[in-house]
Amino acid sequence: MAYLLNITLFILKGAALSLKIYGITILLSIPLGVIFALGKTSKIKWITSIITAYTTVVRGTPLLLQLYFTYYGLSVIGISLSQFTAAAITFILNYAAYFTEIFRGGLESIDKGQYEASKALGMDYKQTMTRIIIPQTIRRVLPSMSNEAINLVKDTALVTVIGMPEIMKATKEVVNRDFTIVPFVVAGAIYLTLTFFIVIVFRKLEKRYLIED
Repeated sequence: MAYLLNITLFILKGAALSLKIYGITILLSIPLGVIFALGKTSKIKWITSIITAYTTVVRGTPLLLQLYFTYYGLSVIGISLSQFTAAAITFILNYAAYFTEIFRGGLESIDKGQYEASKALGMDYKQTMTRIIIPQTIRRVLPSMSNEAINLVKDTALVTVIGMPEIMKATKEVVNRDFTIVPFVVAGAIYLTLTFFIVIVFRKLEKRYLIED
C-alpha cells in the first residue's frame, strides 16, 4: 500500500503539468475557435482563405509533428522556445483549428430567419451574434466540444516527446526503475478520473442550456 501511494504521488506530479497544458489550451483555443469561425463564415474572402488554409494544414498533419516543428524545427531558424511555451503554442493552435470547424458548423446550422428577425428588431451585427447566434451555436456544439475536451486530456501525453515530465514520462520512469506494470494502472486511473470529471462538467452544461431552451 505504501508503494502504491508513493508511485501515485510521483505520477501526480506529472499530472500537474498535464493539467497546466490542458487548462491554458482550453482557455485560449475555444475563444480563438469562435473568432476564427466567425472569420471563416464572413463574406471577406481573404480572411476566409487564410483561416481555411490554417485549419486545413493543422487538421491535416499530426499533432506530434506540429509539436516537433514548434520545439525543434523553429530552433533551427533561430527561434528557441521553452518546452512549456512550445507545447502551449502547439496545443492552442491545434485545438483552435478543430474548435473553428466545430463552431463554423454550429454557426451555419442556425436558421437564416434568426438573422432576419434580429435585424428587424434593430440589432446590429455584434448584438445579433452575441445575443442570438453564438448562444444557440454553443448549445448545438457542446457534444462535439466535449469530445475534443476529452481528447485533449489524452493528447497531453505527447509532450513527453520533448522531455516534459507529464504523466506518461513519470509513469515510464517508475516502470523502468521497478519493472512493474502497476504505474500504468495508476496512470490509467488518473486519465479516467480526469475524463470522468470533464464528462460531468459538459453534461451539466448541456442540461443547463437544455433548461434555458
